[in-house]
Amino acid sequence: MPQRLTDIPVFENEDEERAFWATQDSTEFINWDNAEETVLPKLKPSTRTISLRLPEFMLDQLRVIANKRDVPYQSLIKMFLQERIDEELRRSLTGSVEKISE
Repeated sequence: MPQRLTDIPVFENEDEERAFWATQDSTEFINWDNAEETVLPKLKPSTRTISLRLPEFMLDQLRVIANKRDVPYQSLIKMFLQERIDEELRRSLTGSVEKISE
């Protein structure tokens, strides 16, 4: 027999609602078995500012390439880093599989 859910109270403001949910178990109010996964495509990943020292010639080359691709040079650096990270992860996963199968 399904559990009877408690009605969610009406809140006067977000602070009141936040305080309520901080002390309550949501399963008493919401049937999570009926929940659907939601994709939020416009959310930006959180970023952190770092200081990276590059030789001037390398920065100049990056700016030239970025200009040809019509993207900001910092975005180009992130693209290059992501490509290399993906490559390294593929290699490490492939290497792990090869070692296991030997």
